[in-house]
Amino acid sequence: KEVSLLKDFDGIIVPGGFGESGIEGKIKAIEYARVNKIPYFGLCYGMQLATIEYARHIAGLKDANTTEINKSTPYPVIDIMPEQKKHMAEGKYGATMRLGAYPCELKPDTIALEAYFGDSLTNPPVSQTISERHRHRFEVNPDYIAQLEKAGLVFSGKSPDGVLMEIAELPREVHPFFLGTQFHPELKSRPLEPPPLFTAFIKVPIER
Repeated sequence: KEVSLLKDFDGIIVPGGFGESGIEGKIKAIEYARVNKIPYFGLCYGMQLATIEYARHIAGLKDANTTEINKSTPYPVIDIMPEQKKHMAEGKYGATMRLGAYPCELKPDTIALEAYFGDSLTNPPVSQTISERHRHRFEVNPDYIAQLEKAGLVFSGKSPDGVLMEIAELPREVHPFFLGTQFHPELKSRPLEPPPLFTAFIKVPIER
């Protein structure tokens, strides 16, 4: 009942964060935004939770979760990378966060690429690279990427080696704007230079 209060919202953002407080409520809000075609933008944790929601309700991975919340989840679609687990086992927690700017390759014919490059590219034959800042510990688990993609989730931004998923989205023919980033685009925001993805997100409810 409470989630239906979102029906009059023009757009929904789930920002970064950590911990389990309110997580299931956020996942319900994300599901509502996806099903009812409300523009959705997830930042860091917001992308991770959108991936969990999609895994549970579309990819058939019931009870999928992040190991940050449930270490015994049958489907850990969000997890700590193997090399980071090694650092944690040694008590080196400072080495387990991905901090600073990292390159991200954008997939052609996606909302992400259109947001960053607009009309400057026409059907680019290869991916285009951007750089964005990160501050997180958990990632999309590589073991589930193929299954999520088969179910329709598009990872439109990846690390150059293809291991880390940086942007997840749904095609425009499926949803007007459903996109999440593992990085924090707001960290490079300036008063007269808003991040491209924020501009792209805001345009959708305005045009609607």
